[in-house]
Amino acid sequence: MSSRVIVALDYAAAKPAMALTDRLHPGACKLKIGKELFTAAGPDLVALLVRRGFDVFLDLKFHDIPNTVAQACRAAAHMGIWMVNVHALGGRAMMNAAREAIESAPRKPKLIAVTVLTSMAEMDLREVGIDASPLVEATRLAELAKDCGLDGVVCSAHEAAAIRDRLGDRFLRVTPGIRLAEDAAGDQKRVMMPQMAMESGASYLVIGRSVTRAADPLAVLARIDREIAVPEVRK
Repeated sequence: MSSRVIVALDYAAAKPAMALTDRLHPGACKLKIGKELFTAAGPDLVALLVRRGFDVFLDLKFHDIPNTVAQACRAAAHMGIWMVNVHALGGRAMMNAAREAIESAPRKPKLIAVTVLTSMAEMDLREVGIDASPLVEATRLAELAKDCGLDGVVCSAHEAAAIRDRLGDRFLRVTPGIRLAEDAAGDQKRVMMPQMAMESGASYLVIGRSVTRAADPLAVLARIDREIAVPEVRK
């Protein structure tokens, strides 16, 4: 069964990221490379992890004019990654351009859109001019992303059930802000434990520190797998 866990490689350099991945294997998890690590290590690290057999989620949240985002997505797709994302607030034209840009990739990645960051609460949305709750805003943006032909969204596990119920189970819900029972929330405001997140409608769980700082990362992944053992989602 394909793993539901995406380990966030939130490192400032390639060396510690590779030290962790040397202790993992592609069947145990997928990997997420975000802005910090990609800025430090670039496409070479992505290519190395892809060659090792890992499914890589390139989490760069592209958000720019349609042509710029399209070119960035095209370049990302040709790295052989499993998934890439854009920001839904970039709008319909931008998301359409991103989808069209990856159509001809040898291994077409899944394209998903960020809805509302898990670090944002309703007050934060109001400060940037969005007069809606995170649930309402995330659902609205998810509907737009699906209408543009995207494969799913990044959302909090708190919004996953509503998005699944409205848009169907095949439309993916990738949920960051996942914490184990003993973990602190950190800089996240809308967090949830793995089993509850899956029961609430998540398709994939993005988990960082709980795995990356563990003495035995594989043991933690095995524990999470036991906790979230449910029928397999579409890969």
